[in-house]
Amino acid sequence: MELVFSAQVIEWRGPSPHYFVPVPDEESADIREVAAMATYGWGVIPVRARIGETAFETSLFPKDGGYLLPLKAAVRKPQDLTAGDDVTVEMTVRLRT
Repeated sequence: MELVFSAQVIEWRGPSPHYFVPVPDEESADIREVAAMATYGWGVIPVRARIGETAFETSLFPKDGGYLLPLKAAVRKPQDLTAGDDVTVEMTVRLRT
């Protein structure tokens, strides 16, 4: 399943800050339809994603009926991303075979 969406980078403040891109409601609903074929446990969904020129693999975190795309420093720094920035995400949900 391939998705393209735009959203704003958010910062999750905890013991150490983490950055995420919330997956919009429509795309989250599409992901929920295939979640059983993708998840490997705990509700996380493996994906391949691209923001700008930076491609990466990670897992979406379930949150309040939607999903959060985590952004490691290795993704944020080349694109100079911080909380509040608008980004366009190209993402492929990796289904188990």
